[in-house]
Amino acid sequence: MIKVKDKKKQQLIEIDLEGFQGNAFYLIALAHKLSSSMGLNFKNIEQEMTSSDYDNLIKVFDNYFGHNVILYK
Repeated sequence: MIKVKDKKKQQLIEIDLEGFQGNAFYLIALAHKLSSSMGLNFKNIEQEMTSSDYDNLIKVFDNYFGHNVILYK
């Protein structure tokens, strides 16, 4: 079967925050990758993510990438 590429379902990234993917460095690296592919300014996002504690990092990550990534606590 041939399908139109525009109709392809978007695959969401799923991250278990209690696993190794919940590591702050992993999330920052993923933010870098996603921001590059989305044309966002990573330096501003990184600065906002690292401006406070881990909860802030998660909140900022979710604000920017929540439509592409599902975070599980």
